[in-house]
Parts: sequence; C-alpha cells; structure tokens
Amino acid sequence: MRLLIAEDERDLNGILVKRLSKEGYGVDSCYDGKEAMAYLASAAYDAIVLDIMMPGRSGLEVLENLRAKGDLTPVLFLTARDAVEDRVKGLDSGANDYLVKPFSLEELMARIRAMTRKADNNPTNIYTLAGLTVDCKARTVRRDGEQIQLSSREFAILEYLIRNQGMVLSREQIETHVWNFDYAGGSNVVDVYIRNLRRKMDDDFEPKLIHTIRGSGYVLREAP
Repeated sequence: MRLLIAEDERDLNGILVKRLSKEGYGVDSCYDGKEAMAYLASAAYDAIVLDIMMPGRSGLEVLENLRAKGDLTPVLFLTARDAVEDRVKGLDSGANDYLVKPFSLEELMARIRAMTRKADNNPTNIYTLAGLTVDCKARTVRRDGEQIQLSSREFAILEYLIRNQGMVLSREQIETHVWNFDYAGGSNVVDVYIRNLRRKMDDDFEPKLIHTIRGSGYVLREAP
C-alpha cells in the first residue's frame, strides 16, 4: 500500500517514514499543507497521515479540499491538541481517525490497518482466495496451508492484488500503489516481481491465481 505522510516536525516525519517503509509500505512524505495538496493531485494513496498544524495549509484545509473533490481516501490526523472540541472538529471535517502526540508507533500502525480495513469493507486483516491466505497484519502468506516466503516488495504487490481481487490492474496502477516518487526502477520491474510471485505461490499449486490480461495488466482470481 502507498501512504502519504504530511508532518512538519522533521524528526517525527523521518521516524514515521523509516518505520512505515520497514513495514513494506510505499511512503511519500512532505512538511507542509501546500506540498501535501500537490502530492495528492499527482498520485493515488491508500491512506493519508496529516498533521493538523502545518505551514502553507493546515491539515484541516488539506482534508476539506480532498473531500470536496469526492476523494474518500482514509485520513488519520496527528495533533498535539487533545481538547475534545479539536477532535470533534477534525472528525466532522471528514477524518477517519485522530491520534494525539506523543503516540506509540504500534498504535499508529494499528490505526492505519483499521482505516484501510474499513475502506475495503473487510472486518479483518486477512484476505483469502482459493487456498491462498494473506494476513496483512502478520505479513504472512500461505497457500493450501504451506507458508510462502516473500520479500517486502513481493508482499506489497500481492497485498494490492488480493485487496482488489477480480479487478484487472495495469502495470502503472501496481507501480503507483507500491512504489513512491523516489523510485527509479526499470520499465519492466512489475513484470519481474509478478514472475517471482508466480514462481513462489502459483507454479506448484492449482488453480493458478495470477493471470495476465494482454494489453491491460494483471488480475488475481480463479480461472473462469
């Protein structure tokens, strides 16, 4: 999944980017509201973490602009303000959650998982398809009970595929949701990772789940 972190405290911003990247997320980050709006206009994100008090544009202004466009991407507010009225204002503006500084990184991870779970209408962090089980919290993959070892990038691609199972996803969509703006890979990088996934979780199993749609991309589904 791809996240945007907009937080003007540079040390905290760096800590969040480092931890979330370690967890396998594709992460873009910025330090003010105007820059956040530019990022949001240029890419699609699975979740957004916004500091309320930022230079340029406040987190509230960024969120209001996002919702005015009909964009329902899950948003978690970070703030040093813990007054009830501040929390109410943030939630009423369209935020999905609210975390007061200082906070535990583990709690932030859990809240991000909860937000994206609700967005997918999935009550758990576990996705299944024809003997394939992907646990997004534990970051484990099993096929017919056998554990499959994946790299963090392979897992990120599989997670995106299974969250959108049955939908044809272009190479550009996969690349956009898995890598951040700093990535400068080759043009066939998605194909390389798809081949690795097939070798690990499809070649020795039936039915085959990863299918190529010529001229369009890839889809995760049972064969029709």
